[in-house]
Amino acid sequence: MTPSQQVDGLLARTLREESGLLVARLARQFHDFDLAEEAVQTAVTEALEAWRRDGPPNNPAAWLSTAARHNALDLVRRRSRQTALAMRLAPTPEPVEATYDAPDGPTDRGSTDDRLALLFACCHPALAPEARLALTLRAVVGMTTPQIARAFLVNERTLAQRIVRAKRKIVTTGIALSVPADEVLAERLADVLAVVALMYNEGFVSSDGGTQDRDLAGDAVWLAGVVATSLPREAEAWGLAALLTFQHARAAARFSDAGDLVLLPDQDRSRWDQAAIATGEQMLERAAALHSPGPFQLRAAIAACHATSPSWAETDWLQIVTLFEVLTRYDPSPVVRLNRAVAMSQIGHHEVEPSLDAVDQLADRLDGYHLFHATRAELLTRLGRDDEAAAANARALALTTNEAERRLLTTRLHRRPLEDGS
Repeated sequence: MTPSQQVDGLLARTLREESGLLVARLARQFHDFDLAEEAVQTAVTEALEAWRRDGPPNNPAAWLSTAARHNALDLVRRRSRQTALAMRLAPTPEPVEATYDAPDGPTDRGSTDDRLALLFACCHPALAPEARLALTLRAVVGMTTPQIARAFLVNERTLAQRIVRAKRKIVTTGIALSVPADEVLAERLADVLAVVALMYNEGFVSSDGGTQDRDLAGDAVWLAGVVATSLPREAEAWGLAALLTFQHARAAARFSDAGDLVLLPDQDRSRWDQAAIATGEQMLERAAALHSPGPFQLRAAIAACHATSPSWAETDWLQIVTLFEVLTRYDPSPVVRLNRAVAMSQIGHHEVEPSLDAVDQLADRLDGYHLFHATRAELLTRLGRDDEAAAANARALALTTNEAERRLLTTRLHRRPLEDGS
């Protein structure tokens, strides 16, 4: 790892812990969310430049906190809206290390609440769905606008405008930076969990199949843990945290050294993070103890079946099918039914043809989904219907822009029929 990569990794970890807290604190202090968010983002940009040039400071969190506060004061003065407030809040110059005591362990409950309140504001239903994720990544997680634009293959100017509109709406509509009251918490929490899940999915395999400036999936796992520990009586929050933890535990085995996608049956399970799997099991147990089942918990239970199985062949497919049956009561979407059919096909060869029939029944709703055609191709191959399998693989290839997936599908096309049954 190069010195620049080490610095970037340190900054990413610092931002993960500190940026949301700084935005929330400055917004409360200056009564201006837009000013607070801009001050922190400017500090992030300054840190990128200064830390790469001069090396990291002794106390990265303090450096970022001081820079953000100075930026906020400068913005107040520059905007000429609260000059008196700026003069009153101006700090006495002291060494950074003497003015801030960076925590060594987890933040206290008040700090966590600040971050959680900001997350609920960024995921408010008054904001457009595409704006919620962008604003969460910028304000809560600390990603820069260029980083977010690259992650989602969006024009940087377009993304910046999206974020500006979202911040303006928070201010003009008076969206509070607070955790919702109990009577609306469950409904609002669903929006928050959906954003965190979407964040993880984008990081799990990036849209372009390339590398990210940040470990976006890792950031999402961390953020799901923040939500769950801050709302310990919310079973679905624990369910999502468990699900993402199980999935991320397999990250090291998902790509070969050459950068090719390695599917679950072929992954080297010795490379899975067993400590993370154990953490996921504990989270799932905490969710189950609350006796309030939901879709994220069911998905986490399915992921646990995979994560704790010693091999693909020894996976408890009957339990997975049963879990998918229950999941369809909460989420009868065609994608869930597609995954159930895949699990059914693994019970035995006698189930492959019925599973293909179940998949084909979804054609009218999933024809534009590349994994629908990739699934059909796999089932057709197992039935020896090679020409139809090749056509399905070709259709899947045409529908995905992910380079890792494209390489996998291309390999499938080129290996037929030589490697059939190998």
